[in-house]
Amino acid sequence: MDCCLFYGRPSFSFATLSTGTLRRPIDCGLRFDRRPLIVLASASGSSASKCEFGGLNAPLEPRTPAGRLLSGVLLDDRGRFQFAAREQLEMLAAERDEADARMRLSLGSDEACLHRRIAGLKRDECRDVVEDVMYMLIYYKFSEIGVYPVPRISQCVYNGRLEIWPSRDWELESIHSIEAVEMVREHLNDVVGVRANSNVTESWAITEIERLRLCKLYAASVLYGYFLKSASLRHSLECGLYHSNFNIGDCTHVPVSETFSLESKLVAFGHSSNPRSTSVGQVSYGPVKRPKNLKHYLMGFDRETIQMCARPKSTEALNLIERYTCALFGDKKTGLIESNEIISTSFASLKRFVLEAVAFGSFLLEAENCVNDVYMLEEN
Repeated sequence: MDCCLFYGRPSFSFATLSTGTLRRPIDCGLRFDRRPLIVLASASGSSASKCEFGGLNAPLEPRTPAGRLLSGVLLDDRGRFQFAAREQLEMLAAERDEADARMRLSLGSDEACLHRRIAGLKRDECRDVVEDVMYMLIYYKFSEIGVYPVPRISQCVYNGRLEIWPSRDWELESIHSIEAVEMVREHLNDVVGVRANSNVTESWAITEIERLRLCKLYAASVLYGYFLKSASLRHSLECGLYHSNFNIGDCTHVPVSETFSLESKLVAFGHSSNPRSTSVGQVSYGPVKRPKNLKHYLMGFDRETIQMCARPKSTEALNLIERYTCALFGDKKTGLIESNEIISTSFASLKRFVLEAVAFGSFLLEAENCVNDVYMLEEN
C-alpha cells in the first residue's frame, strides 16, 4: 500500500532510499515546476542569512488566533503556557459540545439542516485550532531541551548547499531511553548510512540528495519516532504488569528495521489493510514471561501491531504531519515542492534532520495524548 500526502496535495509513494550519494530520480506523482529554485540564505552565517534558529522561526506558522495566542504566551510567559493550552482546549470542547447539542435538539424541526451545518463548521474550526495547539505543544517540548527546529529549507540552502549547525545531536537523543536511542541509531544507519561512532571526517563528508527524497526521509522518520514512542509506552506497561496474570501471546516476528526502511510500503499516512483494527495479538492467562528489552520486544511485533503503533491515532495528528512536512520542504505559498533540485549537504546535517524528525514524532504522540485528555480527537 502506497504512502501518500493527501492533505489537498498530489499523492506520491515512498521510494527506495539508498545510503551514500543519492542521485536517482523517483516517480513521485508530483507536478514539478522546473523553474530554477530561488535560494535565499545560507545556514553558515551569511550577513543576509534568514536561516535563523530562535524564537518561533519555525517552518509552520499557526493559522488560528488561538495558535498565535499560544505562540505569544510561549515567548513571553513560558510558565503559563501549559495552563493556557489547556484553557484553549476546554473552551473548544465546550463550543463543540454546545453546537452538537443544538443540532440534536433541532432534529425533526425546520432548522435541523441549519444546525447540522453549523455543527459541521464548528467541528472544522475546532480541528484547525486543535492542530495549532498540538503544534505549539510540540514546539514547547523542543524548547524544553533547548533545540529550535530547522527553519524552512528554502531559507537554509545557498548555492545548492545545505548545512545545519549546531547539530544538537545529544539534546535530540536525550529525550529517548537508552534502549530507544539504540533503535534510533539503527534507524539512522538504515536510512542515511550514518553510524553512531562515525568520525569527524565521515560525518562531514559531502553527499547529495534530492529535495523530495529528503522530504520523504523526514516524513518516514517522524512516523518512526511516533511508532517508537507508542511501542515504548506499551513496553513500559507490560513491564509494569510483569507480576500480574496478564500476558501478550506470541506474535509472528517482523523486523522493525525492515518495516521502517523507505523501501517498505507497510507504513503509510493513515493507510493500512485494516485501519480500524486495535488488535494487539492473542491474550492469554498463562505464566507470565519476563519482559524483554525494547529491541527484542519490538522484534516480536506482528505486522498488524506495527501498523497500529505507527499509524497516527487521530486525524488531527495526521494532518499536522502533512502540513509540517509540506511547510518545511515546499513552497511557502503553495506548500508544493516546485523544484526537485539536488542539494549538497553532509551526513552530519542529514543526521540532524533524522534526529529532529524522530523527536517530532515522539513529541507528537505526547501532544496527542495530552490533548485527548481534554478534547476528544477524531479517530484516524
